[in-house]
Amino acid sequence: MPGVEGFMYPNEIELQWSVLIVLYPFLTGLVAGAFILASLERVFRVQAVKPTYRLALLTALSFLLVAPLPLQLHLGHPERSYEMYLTPHTSSAMAMFGFVYLWYLMAVLVLEIWLDYRRDIVVMSQTTTGWKRWVYRVMTLGSSNISEHALAIDERVGYLITVIGIPSAFLLHGYVGFIFGSIKANPWWSTPLMPVVFLFSAMVSGIATVMLLYMLITWVRGQKIDMPCVDTVARYLFYTFIIDFSLEMLDLIHRIYESDESFRSLDFMVHTKLYLSHIVVQIVLGTVAPIALLALTQVLELTEADRKRIYVLAGCLTMVGIFAMRWNVVIGGQLFSKSFLGYTTYKMGLGAREGLLMAIVLTGLPFVILGVLVKLLPPWPETDSGSAPDATPAY
Repeated sequence: MPGVEGFMYPNEIELQWSVLIVLYPFLTGLVAGAFILASLERVFRVQAVKPTYRLALLTALSFLLVAPLPLQLHLGHPERSYEMYLTPHTSSAMAMFGFVYLWYLMAVLVLEIWLDYRRDIVVMSQTTTGWKRWVYRVMTLGSSNISEHALAIDERVGYLITVIGIPSAFLLHGYVGFIFGSIKANPWWSTPLMPVVFLFSAMVSGIATVMLLYMLITWVRGQKIDMPCVDTVARYLFYTFIIDFSLEMLDLIHRIYESDESFRSLDFMVHTKLYLSHIVVQIVLGTVAPIALLALTQVLELTEADRKRIYVLAGCLTMVGIFAMRWNVVIGGQLFSKSFLGYTTYKMGLGAREGLLMAIVLTGLPFVILGVLVKLLPPWPETDSGSAPDATPAY
């Protein structure tokens, strides 16, 4: 039984949303952020980030495939979730997520990846052998025309899909903040800035993830890291982080200035139960520290080796900070009573259905999927599949 201080109703003692609901917005945020980074090259023509374009798309797909699993495990009857498609309930934001997810997965992300890789898939279906040959033949979907005219059409359609995908990515993760921000009974969540803060923090986490993955994969493959690319990605991470932090501080200043009847309770919680996760982990280690590290790379002339170390450290701290932000929103918003007269605690189980081990498995699963996708669809120009020289990607 969790520890309880003060007066709480019985239905407030046990938290309804566990660590899996923390993990859900964290994973969807990585999807949105990775796709926004990919759009920099495709739509905004930022050629410096080109080496991360395909990796960002595959990363977004890997995390998107896993994103609904925390919700499925949280449901009492996950086998009934398909009914949201059969009996759509337009007034429910949670129910409409199913349609947003399906649209973004099939009509945006999968289609864009297929169009971008179609030339390579056709070539590899003709040059590989064994089971891979059959996999690539299925992936061609019967389309083997890779003439210049056909590839030009692929490029135009892919560009259009990316343009459509940008607001779709905003909608995919912005609605998560919308759900929290629209719960009027909870003053910790009820703020119109919640969707915007969630969206920019998603962009921060997605950009940091792709940057770290690019540096790690390139190092593992024994290739030279494209420093102009990493420097540009880090610069966009720094700019986005500044906006995200400014929005969070704006929300905090507004709460302090307003000082409604809930302020004393929330202030007590920040200084006690959430002090470590909110002040120390989220703000100091996960926000101020990476911003300061990234700022150093902008104002000082550092060597490549020093910049690499700073980018890795800043990226890791960023991921910790964004996860802490999700934790403080989801878990922290449930630790106080609606009457502001009592507080409870959250004890996370180890091997339960919504415990720590399951959260670790779900966090690692996207990287396993990404490893498979990278083997089938290499995101770098040269492939290890024995394909012909003309199989290099056509960006």
